[in-house]
Amino acid sequence: MNKVMSNKWIITLYVLPALLLIGVFIFVPLILTGYYGLMDWDGIGAMKFIGLENYINAIQDDKFWESALHSFLLAVFSTASLIIYLLISLILASKIKGADLLRKIYLIPMLLSSVAIAQLWIKVFNPTNGMLNSLLTAIGVDNPPSWLAEPSVVLYAIFIPILWQYAGFYILIYYAALKNIPETLVEAAKIDGATPLQIAFKIKLPLIMGVVKVTIVLAVVGSLKYFDLIYVMTGGGPNGASEVMASYMYKLAFTSNNFGYGSAIGFLLLIITLIVTFIVRKATATKEEIQY
Repeated sequence: MNKVMSNKWIITLYVLPALLLIGVFIFVPLILTGYYGLMDWDGIGAMKFIGLENYINAIQDDKFWESALHSFLLAVFSTASLIIYLLISLILASKIKGADLLRKIYLIPMLLSSVAIAQLWIKVFNPTNGMLNSLLTAIGVDNPPSWLAEPSVVLYAIFIPILWQYAGFYILIYYAALKNIPETLVEAAKIDGATPLQIAFKIKLPLIMGVVKVTIVLAVVGSLKYFDLIYVMTGGGPNGASEVMASYMYKLAFTSNNFGYGSAIGFLLLIITLIVTFIVRKATATKEEIQY
């Protein structure tokens, strides 16, 4: 086996199918998106080369930067919510009664499709007979807001189901990392007189910091390209108040039939995501990883 795996041609043969699939389904569409961004094209008729006009227009487009701001806000809220997910995981991993049941409950949103979650929360946010406004009215709040219709609150209202949707995913990652910590380290800390809080924040947290950095990158990148639930719940409205970069790109390409401009927005979204990912990785990089 070692002789076979030391042959570079055989290794290339094994890797080639995966490389071809990645190239055809990921890199070729990316290159084509950048190319279509150089065209004046409605997606059906003949294309006309216009150079960087679409990209220049996108950079000068206030709606694009407004949607980018909304995407960055979602990234900030998603990253901040990781603290809550981490605390929940620390509690679940501390051998509390019913931890297995709670872990399964937190995973339920992951089993639902984005469309089903969107429909569920549209009912919750319904201004007349929704559960949220009924609850607020019952405790004495006069004129609760129309959550998905008022520009000042719609964006933050949509953040709630998005964060709820991915809670189980991050809790599961943190929980698995915490359970992978050798029990002998925890027992030694207890013998030395460490409190549960000291064990959690001075022993467990530093040991899983590598996993935390990965989840930060996942949360930021996932937020910047987020689309489906926002599109189903509000379509980016009202008046662009909940528009994000991906939904703005979709509208331009498939609703306004401005495929060239939509492709330019999509390519800029890719560049912004790559730059932000690089910055986040640099900001969270450390020279030494704790080994255990």
